[in-house]
Parts: sequence; C-alpha cells; structure tokens
Amino acid sequence: MKNLIAELLVKLAEKEEEAKELTAQVEALEIVMTALLRHMEKKQFDALVTDVESALDQADPRPYVPERDMEILRQYLNKLLRHPRS
Repeated sequence: MKNLIAELLVKLAEKEEEAKELTAQVEALEIVMTALLRHMEKKQFDALVTDVESALDQADPRPYVPERDMEILRQYLNKLLRHPRS
C-alpha cells in the first residue's frame, strides 16, 4: 500500500511539473505576442484582429469542443488581442 501511495505521489509531482512548464510556455508566448502586437501599425493590427475573430466565428468545433471551452478560448483571444493597445 505504501508503494502505491508513493507511486501516486511521484506521478502527481510529475504532472505538477508538466503543468508548471506548460504555464511558463503559454506566458512566454503571451509576452512575445503582446510585444509583436504593440509594434504593429494600427491598420495591420485591426486587420489581424478582424481575421482572427472571423476565423474563430467560422470554426465550428461543437461536436468536439464543449461550449464552455470555446468561451474560454474567446476570452483569452480577446484579452490577448485587445489588451496590448490599452
């Protein structure tokens, strides 16, 4: 029983480490994207936002992705695309 608990704790620690690494990668990408967006000309930036929003509206992942997950994606995209100019 002790071995099973020890193995589960090791697996949990590994998962936590993977989650930390993934979080760091996402945050790094957000920093890079924000810097790139801030350096774009307004016309290019507006066109990019329109293209991204249009692509998201045209995508129809309903059979595969829960609506809540799509809403989370929309919120993060909105934050990323709208925040750099504020």
